[in-house]
Amino acid sequence: MANRPIDELCINTIRTLVIDAVQQADSGHPGTPMGAAPMAYTIWTRFLRHNPANPEWPNRDRFVLSPGHASMLLYSLLHLTGYDLPLEELRRFRQWGSKTPGHPERGLTPGVELTTGPLGAGFSMGVGLAIAERFLAEHVNRPGYEVVDHYVYGIVSDGDLMEGVASEAASLAGTLGLGRLIYLYDDNEITIEGSTDIAFSEQVDARFQAYGWQCQQVEDGNDVAAIAAAIERARDETTKPSLIIVPTTIGYGSPNKAGTPEAHGAPLGEEEVRLTKRALGWPEEPPFHIPEEALAEFRISLDRGQEWEREWEAMVGRYEGEHPDAAGIWRMVASGGLPDGWEESVPTFAPEDGPIATRAASGTVLNALVGVLPTLLGGSADLAPSTNTYLFGYGDFGFDEWCSHNMHFGVREHAMGNIVNGLALHGGIIPYGATFMVFSDYMRPALRLAALQEAHAIFIFTHDSIGLGADGPTHQPIEHLASLRAIPGLTVFRPADANETAECWRLAIERRGPSVLALTRQDLPILDDIDRIRAGVKRGAYVLAEAESGTPDAILIATGSEISLALEARSLLAEQGMQARVVSMPSWELFEEQPQSYREEVLPPAMVARVAVEAGSPLGWERYAAPPGEIIAIDHFGASAPADELFRQFGLTPEAIAERAMEIVRRLRDGG
Repeated sequence: MANRPIDELCINTIRTLVIDAVQQADSGHPGTPMGAAPMAYTIWTRFLRHNPANPEWPNRDRFVLSPGHASMLLYSLLHLTGYDLPLEELRRFRQWGSKTPGHPERGLTPGVELTTGPLGAGFSMGVGLAIAERFLAEHVNRPGYEVVDHYVYGIVSDGDLMEGVASEAASLAGTLGLGRLIYLYDDNEITIEGSTDIAFSEQVDARFQAYGWQCQQVEDGNDVAAIAAAIERARDETTKPSLIIVPTTIGYGSPNKAGTPEAHGAPLGEEEVRLTKRALGWPEEPPFHIPEEALAEFRISLDRGQEWEREWEAMVGRYEGEHPDAAGIWRMVASGGLPDGWEESVPTFAPEDGPIATRAASGTVLNALVGVLPTLLGGSADLAPSTNTYLFGYGDFGFDEWCSHNMHFGVREHAMGNIVNGLALHGGIIPYGATFMVFSDYMRPALRLAALQEAHAIFIFTHDSIGLGADGPTHQPIEHLASLRAIPGLTVFRPADANETAECWRLAIERRGPSVLALTRQDLPILDDIDRIRAGVKRGAYVLAEAESGTPDAILIATGSEISLALEARSLLAEQGMQARVVSMPSWELFEEQPQSYREEVLPPAMVARVAVEAGSPLGWERYAAPPGEIIAIDHFGASAPADELFRQFGLTPEAIAERAMEIVRRLRDGG
């Protein structure tokens, strides 16, 4: 069916804005937006319930542009439909300080739901958005009051579907039956290296049907009516996510580059821009031309969106009157708040409760918190019994069990990370995901995106050192703590005992960005002096044990399971007449946020006789134990043996720590 003239005008407005912006920037990806413009136009003008005047309207539909390199497609739609993204920002595409970066960035550009670019990430985070919608709807909706009632629409690409993380997420989405998730697949059959045939010949529809998705095929990617009909059928399917395969031509309209890799990742060139506009029946000048009729059609979204939100707010007002308890939960989660006094539910542990592994203490904390945090939702990559992350009595999330709090991600660590990000970025959810620390390698792209988006996501990594024992070097993390601490904006906690673990959980819930909890498999003694621990953990590092008399001769700095070793070493040093201070440093990031005066109080610059101890890579510890101080750590892979034997073999013992401290002090006294 032929498109209406106004449809063609609007679609070509998108295409020409894209090619002008990419050409002016002399950088970018024009081809995908040119081919996908009709499907994007159809979603945004016929289906997407949103309010450009309020990009944070809680009940808006979410739109995911998984191929983030096609960012100008999204920026064009945001400007045209009336978001606070002036045309000047499109002219400044990919420039310093603009709101139109090379790939969409959440928090920078109004209306951008997710930071996308790494292919497959948007696809999998969108699954998290869809899970969040079902979970919240089940918790706050009441008969006649659909407070949470929206869809997740997205455009995905060949590259997205090639990435393994999309396969992981698609499999889980099909298993869960996420009927509010609708993706349109831009099947343009082109990659950077050439035709997709050279590396991607599978039957995508058969694959997704096997996952449990509804699959449809549109014959013509330029046919707005056909695309709209397919989306309607997808909306009618309430028990399955939907994939609509839309054949397109990359670089549509370009006489010499359409359908070729040359249209993918570079400007068309000034002459080809002119030829393309001519082929589309578009004026060659001026650039960034927007016909008044097209703008008026797009700007219907402004009035319509404000009306939708007004109607929703009126309904919520009636809902609050009839269901005050449920409404109280809704207002709290919608604002990102926490219940009054929730922290009183965080348990404390007495020394006689130990010894206990910090993973077990974490499980106790989680099960105490779920009763007061109604939107705590999470799980593990098939390791709940080992990571102690199951919430007892709170059911298993899934089709017809949308209210349950336990997610089963399956053995899909990468997808788990991105789904947790999507849950966090939807809003209203406190999400967590868990696995062994060594498997954080599978999740690194998701962890980086969590930090980049400042997602309030919590990642639990247990079995955090050689202390896991005989499973051997394949499962013993060495470099992992250092690599996690290297990610900007990611707060890493490695608590020394059950009480530090509880305090780290409190901080992870209160902080707005992503957090990692690194937890032990092995049992640890429980530290006394809960007030000191609470006051100290929130500052990242603190004096856990002071020299028994006078000024310390040495400072022993440690994290996690090595704190108990440092405390024993302190006692050994005291027997030799040497005074030592023990500093627990559960979070480098929090410690670095403290005023310099506090940091120097804990680690006085004049006290250079320091020993830093951690059962992991020494990388980074030089900032706290620079020469003449020393670092006791592990710069090689582990081995298969009982944990106690490994600690002895690798020099992580109280005796070794005490001996190293005495050597430093002797050298300093001798003038060395």
